[in-house]
Amino acid sequence: MKRENQSHVSEFLLLGLPMQPEQLGIFFTLFLGMYLTTVLGNLLIILLVRLDPRLHTPMYFFLSHLALTDLSFSSVTVPKMLTNMQTQDQSITYAGCITQTYFFLFFAGIDNFLLAVMAYDRYVAICHPLHYAIIMTDELCLCLLAGSWFLSCAIALTHTLLLAQLFFCADNIIPHFFCDLAALLKLSCSDTSLNDLVILTAGAAVVFFAFSGILVSYGHIGVSILRVPSTKGICRALSTCGSHLSVVSLFYGTIMSLYFSPSFGQSHYKGIIASVMYTVVTPMLNPFIYSLRNRDMTMALGILSRSSNLVAK
Repeated sequence: MKRENQSHVSEFLLLGLPMQPEQLGIFFTLFLGMYLTTVLGNLLIILLVRLDPRLHTPMYFFLSHLALTDLSFSSVTVPKMLTNMQTQDQSITYAGCITQTYFFLFFAGIDNFLLAVMAYDRYVAICHPLHYAIIMTDELCLCLLAGSWFLSCAIALTHTLLLAQLFFCADNIIPHFFCDLAALLKLSCSDTSLNDLVILTAGAAVVFFAFSGILVSYGHIGVSILRVPSTKGICRALSTCGSHLSVVSLFYGTIMSLYFSPSFGQSHYKGIIASVMYTVVTPMLNPFIYSLRNRDMTMALGILSRSSNLVAK
C-alpha cells in the first residue's frame, strides 16, 4: 500500500472480553476482586520477605521479585480493562497502546527468566547443599536479577521499536482486552515480516531457554533424589520445590495449551481465555501457592498476624 493511502491512527478500540451486556456487572465485580486479591497477596509476600530475617535468603529474594513482577504484570492490563468495562469507553491512545505493549512484554520476559533462576537456585540447594552459600552469593543473585531485567528490557524494546515503525490504516479495532502484539501486527498495513521474524526468534528463544533451564535444573534434582531414594530426601525436595513446580506448571501449561494446540489461530476467543489465565489468574494464585505450600512463609505469616493482634490490643 502506498504511503499516501495510509493514515496514522490516533487511538485504538479494545473490544474487551466476549460477554453479553447484562453480564458486564458480574464480570467487573469478578475481575476487580481477582485484581485486588493479586495486589494484596503479592504485596504481602514482599512485606513478609522484607520484615522476616529468616526469609533473607536467595530463594525468597527471588520470590519477592517474582511477586513484584506478577503484580506489575497484572497491573499493565487489568486496570485498563476494568476502566473500559466501567465507563463503556473502549478507546486507548496510540501512545498508550504502544506503552502497554512494551510493559506487557517486559514483565512477561522477567517472569520467564525469574522462574528459570529460581529453578537454578533449587538445583544448587538440593544438589550442592554444602556449597550453597558459596555459590549463591549476594553478588550472583543481584547479577541474575539484573540480567533478567536487562534481557527482558532489550527484547521488549526491540519489539516495541519495530512496532512503532509500522503504519496503521482505517481499521483500529483490537479484538482483545489489551494491546496484544500479534493483534496489532494484523491491523498494520505495513510489511510485518521483520516483526514476525523477531517474534519467532527472540520470543521463542526466551521461552525455550528459560524452560530448558528449568527442565535441566529439575532433571539434576531428580537424578540426585534417585541416587538416595529415601522418603526423607523425597519429602525435602517436594517441600522446597513443590511451590515452584506448581507455579511453573501453571505458567507454562497455559502457554503450551495456547500455542501448541491443533486449533491455535482458529479462534481468538481461546487466545483471550489464555491471556486471562496468565495475566489475571496466575498472578493471583501464586501468593496462595507459595504461602500455603511453604512452611517458612506460613510461619512468617503467623508471626506477622500475632504481631498485628498485639499492636491492636
